[in-house]
Amino acid sequence: MIARYTRPAMGRIWEDHNKFQIWLDIEILACEAQADLGVIPREAVEVIRAKATFDVGRIDEIEREVKHDVIAFLTNVGEHVGPEARFIHLGMTSSDILDTCLSIQMKQAGEMLLAGLARLSDVLARRAKEFKTTIMVGRTHGIHAEPTTFGLKLALWYDETRRNIERLRSAVDRISVGQISGAVGTYEHLSPKVEEYVCARLGLKPAPVSTQILQRDRHAEFLTVLAIAGSSLEKFATEIRHLQKTEVLEAEEYFAKGQKGSSAMPHKRNPITCERVAGLSRVLRGNALASMENVSLWHERDITHSSVERIIVPDSCILLDYMAALMTDVLDRLIVYPEHMRENLDRTHGLIFSQAVLLALTNKGMKREDAYRLVQTAAMEVWRSGNDFRATLEAVPEVNGLLSAGELVGIFDLDKSIRNVDEIFQRAGLG
Repeated sequence: MIARYTRPAMGRIWEDHNKFQIWLDIEILACEAQADLGVIPREAVEVIRAKATFDVGRIDEIEREVKHDVIAFLTNVGEHVGPEARFIHLGMTSSDILDTCLSIQMKQAGEMLLAGLARLSDVLARRAKEFKTTIMVGRTHGIHAEPTTFGLKLALWYDETRRNIERLRSAVDRISVGQISGAVGTYEHLSPKVEEYVCARLGLKPAPVSTQILQRDRHAEFLTVLAIAGSSLEKFATEIRHLQKTEVLEAEEYFAKGQKGSSAMPHKRNPITCERVAGLSRVLRGNALASMENVSLWHERDITHSSVERIIVPDSCILLDYMAALMTDVLDRLIVYPEHMRENLDRTHGLIFSQAVLLALTNKGMKREDAYRLVQTAAMEVWRSGNDFRATLEAVPEVNGLLSAGELVGIFDLDKSIRNVDEIFQRAGLG
């Protein structure tokens, strides 16, 4: 299963080379804006644009000495540019490029995650339609309740995935902001027009107000949305794990030829991918909590958020990308057993129609309390004896006096239980 995850592009977003390239783009664009304002010579910008480059290894070497990543980067760029490098980073502070870059990376990652969730949504839509009328028992508290269909279960997941897509779109929009506002966000040493120019060309909006940094509620929202999406994936995975239990076996993960389930027991076919997704969702939620801790910082800025974000932002994006790909594969190749669903549906000998009987009796004029007592008494007898529920009811005089044999047969009609499936699918956009 792991081998099927072949999307290293998400990882590349967070590699040093991409980060430094974005930093360089920001600095060059800021120089262009400064030249348009007449602050620096246009000839200097031409030299900077032609010569500016960087070497990741050299930046690391300088950083080991100066203990400051942005200074190390600027020093290395200056080695390539020469005297005109004095115009680079003019009036700016480190966070102007750090935070604007992080926004771009999160925007890039968010768009990739949206594409992954769209693929998951497509698979869910297809398989929901495939099993639209495949009847199975619905369970509440883990106990048989009333009939449903496997298609409805998948339609529910499809609808939830659509909400996750909507939330993520909103979070991507909220994080797609930049700042070039100086040491405490007052633009003391540069014009706000520099920020407007840079952000426009990077596909960002200028933050209406910033300090030395973009405010971390934006980042917390983004990571919380990722955690919610991960929790949905865990929900889907947990349901499949239950359905794959030996005594249930209504669906199971694809088991490849040559795959092994246990080092000790050759018969095992375990839901390992769903278990992996369920476990990783805990990491996403932990990262989201850490992002909320980052919202409160001292005054205009401290760096308690910085070390945390170097871990939680790339890790959460990579994790959700991986988890979505895993669940898309699981659902695409999910093995479904309609015959086992029907066997399990019949396991309680018709008890799944208890509410239908209750309503039929009350519709005939019986007090609800009396009808409930009568139906429950019969149901408890079926739990004890394993006899057929309908036959048990037919032997109860109070039932015979109100419901004919034909009416009882109609009450125990499975098709009636799922007669509104088409309408639900229409409402979910799956018509």
